[in-house]
Amino acid sequence: MRDHAYSNFTEKLLARDIRPGQIVSQRELVDLTGMPLGAIREMIPRLEADGLIKTVPKRGLQVLSIDLDLVRNAFQLRHIIEAEATSEFCKSATTEEIERLTAEHEEIREAANAAVSPEVLRTAQQIDWAFHDRIIDAMENSIISDVHRVNAIKIRLIRNSETRMLPELVVPVLTEHLAVLAALAKRDSAGAVKAIHSHINSAKRRALGM
Repeated sequence: MRDHAYSNFTEKLLARDIRPGQIVSQRELVDLTGMPLGAIREMIPRLEADGLIKTVPKRGLQVLSIDLDLVRNAFQLRHIIEAEATSEFCKSATTEEIERLTAEHEEIREAANAAVSPEVLRTAQQIDWAFHDRIIDAMENSIISDVHRVNAIKIRLIRNSETRMLPELVVPVLTEHLAVLAALAKRDSAGAVKAIHSHINSAKRRALGM
């Protein structure tokens, strides 16, 4: 029940049904998530540990606020984690997996060059998120995977429309991924890390509205 409550909370947060910086009570979270009060009380320490809420004395629970410090910290963490993960993936990924990921990216990029339909857009977004999750999870380190997923929630809250896949971003984002994959195919660890840093920097510039 606690895990369901946590999932429901993060879904509502990403959907902006719960707003960054908002003050909420436990009872309001019951109404928002549809979960019982006991489950809400059990999930609060986890949300606090993940930095998604904090207790404000005499007021209630404050949802994570979006500011420049969050942008800097979240993207810096991405650089640290994904650079190491990409370097490791270069060693551990099979040629078949790299070829499959490359073909998957090329197929949806070709479709996007023709027309970015809602279906193409949804698929591109799934490919984008799944690509990063796969590289992280390939390390087989549950601590790093958990940190990555919490950080991903924070990044998706930052200038939400700028960090989601938009029609005009489909081809550039997939092209950036393909640069990483091209280096991985050559087993060029330094090149793959350089490409992932470039990709993360592009996302950061969009988050800052640059």
